[in-house]
Amino acid sequence: MNREIIQTPDAPKAIGPYSQAVRAGDTVYVSGQIPLDPVSGQLVSGDIEAEIRRVFDNLKAIAQAAGGNLANVVKLSVFLTDLSHFSKVNEIMATYFSEPYPARAAIGVAALPRGARVEMECVLSLA
Repeated sequence: MNREIIQTPDAPKAIGPYSQAVRAGDTVYVSGQIPLDPVSGQLVSGDIEAEIRRVFDNLKAIAQAAGGNLANVVKLSVFLTDLSHFSKVNEIMATYFSEPYPARAAIGVAALPRGARVEMECVLSLA
């Protein structure tokens, strides 16, 4: 199988033994992104809106590095430590995506890396 590792300085470096994304054929698998600032490597501080936007910006940067954009996302998974933020995710997501929207899952979790409150991963189709 032909696969390509996707990396960009416009998104946070991987904080473990994984790649920002892997392209296999016309499919790109983007690793989970938490609200890390790509320059400082620190969690974005502030309200949940700032954190959600940072995550979408990180996903967008990786999608662009892979030769696509958020319109190529076919599946998005959202992990939240507090599901009361679900409506805020919907509100902000609507500013990053337009119809037809990707398939999506929203999962409540007990904890995320570095104490983040939100993490997202996605799959892109570049076909």
